[in-house]
Amino acid sequence: MRVSQRVRRGITYGLAVSFVRLFNFLPRRACLFISSWLGLLASRLLPRDRYKAMRHLALVYGDSLSIERRRTIVRHLYINAARNIADVIRFRDHFSDEIRPLVTVEGLEHFQRAIERGKGLIGITGHIGNFELVAAWVASSGFKTAVIGRRMYDERLDRLLLENRKETGIVNIATTDSPRVIVKWLKEGGALGVLIDNDSMRVRGMHVPMFNRLANTPIGQSVLGLRTGAAFVPMACVRTGDNRYRLIIRPEVTIEPSGDQDRDVYQITLACTREIERFILEFPDQWIWFHNRWHTRPESAT
Repeated sequence: MRVSQRVRRGITYGLAVSFVRLFNFLPRRACLFISSWLGLLASRLLPRDRYKAMRHLALVYGDSLSIERRRTIVRHLYINAARNIADVIRFRDHFSDEIRPLVTVEGLEHFQRAIERGKGLIGITGHIGNFELVAAWVASSGFKTAVIGRRMYDERLDRLLLENRKETGIVNIATTDSPRVIVKWLKEGGALGVLIDNDSMRVRGMHVPMFNRLANTPIGQSVLGLRTGAAFVPMACVRTGDNRYRLIIRPEVTIEPSGDQDRDVYQITLACTREIERFILEFPDQWIWFHNRWHTRPESAT
């Protein structure tokens, strides 16, 4: 590792540790105030990401959104994301007494009905709202809960994240772990949280339409879920205007099996993607629009 890279990582880790200590010391109101200004500052200082967010909004909404409305959505998404991060940082010392009571749950019966079948549950979500809080709330409610997470580039930052998840009872399954680990977890009736709006070449994917544009989408959860008979349940934890949260759980996503594995994997992945679209359309200022969602093009289009 080059000296400059080691220095940058050291600074990043130092800042992360400082924020963890500061945000667990200050009252939540002060943390939200600071994070709001940091989010607003980021929206001004990251022009490349801001441009991508504006462009993606234009691709999805076309002329139905004015430029000013798009700018407002982008500004709010930065502020919402920063506030969400502040609350996640506070999981360490304040989850049970402060953060969890802020969550109002809608549709818990869909989750309970699916988990009671005993074949496991795959919680389908994306980078919308406070996605870390989804798994944290489920785990703290007594359900056996794991998430699939990619190891971070810095082992120290990765350790901070895993320790934060452990505080709420979440088990972390790395993307590099054997699929047998996930199969065993689901067969034991566990719940597994998965983000399916990533365009990543590190995991097996398939191009399915998202907002009428082909998007490289992870399919590992679809393959293993169909194999084990696990339920696919869409979930999102969105921020409300009073700095509280709504955990929305929608009915299980199902398809009619065709006997063709590739076709079934495609269909369940598409059906789950459409549920993520619904969340985004309902809460447009809470999805990370600057993510390169449509970056990887199908081979036939290159």
